[in-house]
Amino acid sequence: MIVCHCGVVNDRAVVDAVRGGARTLAGVCRSTGAGRGCGGCIFSIKRLLCEHQDDPALQEVDVAAS
Repeated sequence: MIVCHCGVVNDRAVVDAVRGGARTLAGVCRSTGAGRGCGGCIFSIKRLLCEHQDDPALQEVDVAAS
């Protein structure tokens, strides 16, 4: 399923980024190229990140610090 239409990024790429070490929303966006256009995909990416991340609290700390 396409998550980011602007960057043509699918859900599998987001999950692969998380499994590859991306632990924040910003990290997933950097890794996949998603979220750089309209921003409409951010909530879907965050949902996938939370579903596949070991400790969802880590993403909030890193985003707040960036």
